[in-house]
Amino acid sequence: MSQDVIGILSDSHGDLAAFDAAYELLRGKGAQRFIFLGGRYSDLDEWILDRRERSRGGREYSGADFIEDVARWLAVTEQRPRPRSLSIPDDVLKELEDDPMLVREHFLRTPERDSIQYRDPSIPRKVLDMVGESLVCLVHDKNDLTRDDLVNAILFIHGKESEPKLVQIGPRYFMSPGRLAGAAEQTCALLEREDRDLRFSAFRLDGKVVLEPQALVVDRRSKLSVK
Repeated sequence: MSQDVIGILSDSHGDLAAFDAAYELLRGKGAQRFIFLGGRYSDLDEWILDRRERSRGGREYSGADFIEDVARWLAVTEQRPRPRSLSIPDDVLKELEDDPMLVREHFLRTPERDSIQYRDPSIPRKVLDMVGESLVCLVHDKNDLTRDDLVNAILFIHGKESEPKLVQIGPRYFMSPGRLAGAAEQTCALLEREDRDLRFSAFRLDGKVVLEPQALVVDRRSKLSVK
């Protein structure tokens, strides 16, 4: 039996405390890999640095810390290939829990229009990946989707929504986790897969369910139907 649990975060806009709370909540619900849809692209990097500083007890980052980080990174990357998708081998999960510097490698993220990364040609505005047998397209603003995107992908995960949403248009589904900042409720979401079955749900940062798990099934023609 094949299983995946994916945590989805968006629109943190500098609120690193909310970012951290969402990450811990989703990890506590079994998420092993994560999607960050922007809303301030650099928040992921700043959150990683903040967790790293807290892991040192607030002590200033030193040259010895840098050497230790590089040595740890090399030791891990030499033992396994760099992931090409969201998947994380089970034997790496404990390392991710203990070392904030390794978490970034297992996030997929997309930039928002007003970020400098959005104008950087080396950074994709949309990210394509697979969830089971279904192609998923990740984007901050769904208005950036093109006709080709809509033809090729079956699942779309986007930000820039004030609340969590799951919308079906034909055989395709559009999912948003809501916002971590600037909305009435700070929310995040889970996309869970067990074999071909998919479930999407969303939560406030205190753990309260705001969107009950909705089950989807991918048929052999890669179309989705509500279960």
